[in-house]
Amino acid sequence: MNQLSLDNINSTSPYRVCYDDTTKLFKFVSDYHVGFSVAFDENDLLQSGESYQFALTNYEGKKSPRDNKVRATVLAIVEEFFSKNEAALLYICETGDGMQKMRNRLFHFWFGIYSENDDFLFLPQVVYDEEDNENYAALIIRRDNPNFNDLVTEFTNTITILNSKPDTNNYTPF
Repeated sequence: MNQLSLDNINSTSPYRVCYDDTTKLFKFVSDYHVGFSVAFDENDLLQSGESYQFALTNYEGKKSPRDNKVRATVLAIVEEFFSKNEAALLYICETGDGMQKMRNRLFHFWFGIYSENDDFLFLPQVVYDEEDNENYAALIIRRDNPNFNDLVTEFTNTITILNSKPDTNNYTPF
């Protein structure tokens, strides 16, 4: 991943963003004293081009009221990511605490702006696990990405495969 400019991020971000060289995280603290970190982890799910998994963490686990300045700060970081990288961005909602549906709604609220922007494709999807629980994922990609068609096709094919149930009627034991 190409290095992001903190000067560019902080020129539009309402909260001051810092970069932690040790953890490789972008960090900021809200007016409510809630600490957030943003990560871009290299991802090998999509093989047709460069892709990163986006992660946003409330790293102290404090309750955080709805704060539009958090959204604006996260979007400033993501905009800088796309200005410096020809990569796809994947988001998968955390499922460990059963709050994935709420996270998905918040993610749609925050990143739905990309569905209104002709420069980007915002492609949210639902993936069902073995117990038919809904898990949420999304792809955000610039339309001028040189691997746009291949990455979008690979993402949608992966979602289709993950949602396919094995056909046990045609199972033949050895």
